[in-house]
Amino acid sequence: MSMPAIDVPDLVPPAERARLQQAQRFHTPVGQGRIAWHAWGERRAGVAPLVLFHGGSGSWTHWIKNILPLVDAGRWVLAVDLPGFGDSDPPPGGTDADAMLEPLATGLRTLLPGEAVDLVGFSFGGMTAGLLLAAHPELAQRLVLVGAPAMGLTPGRQFELRAWRHLSTPAAQTDAHRHNLGVLMLHDARLIDRLALQVHIANVARDRLPRRRLAHTDILARTLPRVRCPVHAIYGACDAVYGPYVDRLEGAFAASAPEFRGLQRIEGAGHWVPFEAPAAFDAALRRALNPAPE
Repeated sequence: MSMPAIDVPDLVPPAERARLQQAQRFHTPVGQGRIAWHAWGERRAGVAPLVLFHGGSGSWTHWIKNILPLVDAGRWVLAVDLPGFGDSDPPPGGTDADAMLEPLATGLRTLLPGEAVDLVGFSFGGMTAGLLLAAHPELAQRLVLVGAPAMGLTPGRQFELRAWRHLSTPAAQTDAHRHNLGVLMLHDARLIDRLALQVHIANVARDRLPRRRLAHTDILARTLPRVRCPVHAIYGACDAVYGPYVDRLEGAFAASAPEFRGLQRIEGAGHWVPFEAPAAFDAALRRALNPAPE
């Protein structure tokens, strides 16, 4: 069922904010709760729905700079709040990506019966999308992985985040959030602006899935051999998840994904490349979604 308008960060420019608020909203089940899905644009015959999975501790707002350019390019965009994040209830029986797969598959089949989508996953959402398509390959005709972890290339975590929930003042918490954005999400500290902080703070406050661990394993590399559709990758050249090992990603994907079609690097960008370099990212995504004939 379509639901009322969604809440859009008030620091988004007014004209864009008004358009984003026109989204349709849908709910599908997860356990005894609901998954929230948000849709923009118009359905077009012969054009696959474009489904966006956000990153960990996030929501659909991880794509806040990208949705309208996709709509303006003629796509119908469906962005989910993954179970346990944003406006979606947690999955039963687990607190990691593997507990989300069946509710997400049910949701896509409910909203888009019999349709294969273009699936784009950022970070944790990319890992989740890979696991989903290994289990349910019929759901997508194309997979685009953006800054996805779990390729097994690093000997350990490449960054350290600061805890913030125990801090007693909003100012101290904001300082911790700014630090975390700088060490993980955005390479250029000048881009840690009020909108980045607003989106990030609102999202991490609604993260209800503690102790996630799969992103620090090689589960995506081990899963991709079972993904049948074409697989594309987009990464910031300065992605903090991989640090000095980022140059090994293309070879790792080529060795893991039978239908790997290439990796595009966004120079000067970090992990949250759709936010940090939206124009370059949008161009790279268009190339992945509309590849030149072979």
